[in-house]
Amino acid sequence: MSKYRIAVIVGSLRKDSHNRRLAHALTRLGAPEFEFHYPRIDDLPLYNQDDDGHQPAPVLRLKQEVAESQGVLFVTAEYNRSIPGVLKNAIDNASRPYGHSAWANKPAGVIGVSIGTIGTAMAQQHLRNVLVFLNMPTMAQPEAFIQNSDALFNADGSIGEVSRAFLQAWMDSYVAWVKRHNA
Repeated sequence: MSKYRIAVIVGSLRKDSHNRRLAHALTRLGAPEFEFHYPRIDDLPLYNQDDDGHQPAPVLRLKQEVAESQGVLFVTAEYNRSIPGVLKNAIDNASRPYGHSAWANKPAGVIGVSIGTIGTAMAQQHLRNVLVFLNMPTMAQPEAFIQNSDALFNADGSIGEVSRAFLQAWMDSYVAWVKRHNA
């Protein structure tokens, strides 16, 4: 495969989200044959099973964007020791109706950043539990529980020197994961 299209799902809507910054910085570390796109999740209706037969246009758009991808990179915040509601809503919408999940068999990576010392460890664990049910092969190692600091990002938005080698190794592992599952 010459190009890999990766859907980057950011589990935060905040304009100045640390996770959005991390997502953009990580994609700069990706392999040249990887193209990253950011499907919208902010305009999705709350999931309602009554809509399964006639899914709204934003849901169909998300499902199409995921279906056209060779992998998914989840970069998520942690709210109350779990995944943000907006992320769970996106996952639920694109997984329905039952048997027609856009997520199935898409290799996934999970990472996140938080101001707390354990980063997004609990949110990542909860998300991994959901992804198992969705039949998404999810990279288990290396794990990355990032604590935000002034040194994490350079002024230009790239990863700072202190974290660059670690996050480059994480991204290299994710690239290999996606390639292995698309062979």
